[in-house]
Amino acid sequence: MYQKIMICTDGSPLSEKAVQSGIALAAGLDAEIVAFTVVDSYPQTYFEGAVALTSKEVQAIEKQWRDKAQGLLDDIQQQAHTRDVKTTTTLGQGPVSDCIIKAAKKHKCDLIVMASHGRKGVARVLLGSETLAVLTHSTLPVLVLR
Repeated sequence: MYQKIMICTDGSPLSEKAVQSGIALAAGLDAEIVAFTVVDSYPQTYFEGAVALTSKEVQAIEKQWRDKAQGLLDDIQQQAHTRDVKTTTTLGQGPVSDCIIKAAKKHKCDLIVMASHGRKGVARVLLGSETLAVLTHSTLPVLVLR
């Protein structure tokens, strides 16, 4: 049925459930996994929440964020390996829903697995739901876990 499944994570407890379910689904279908997460860029303007830092400091912060994101992907790869599921990892940078959809197409995935939401409270209302954006704009099937 599905041969290549993209599993999206932001490291939240809810996305961990999506990771576990995605790995189990891939193992049951003998499918491959593309583990995916998005790395934020350091805010550039006051309205984005920027604090004046040197470019070297910004680079150091962004490297920490990339390393943390790669750690999430490495954990997924290790979990999938224990179930004999072939896994590719990839990082995106930019608007989350756009990155997910573009990466899924690039890697020729036929299913996207993600959590229903990662943010809570006012942040979720103000920033909108990335999951809803993926559901709205993706031409691929999306499995949403809560």
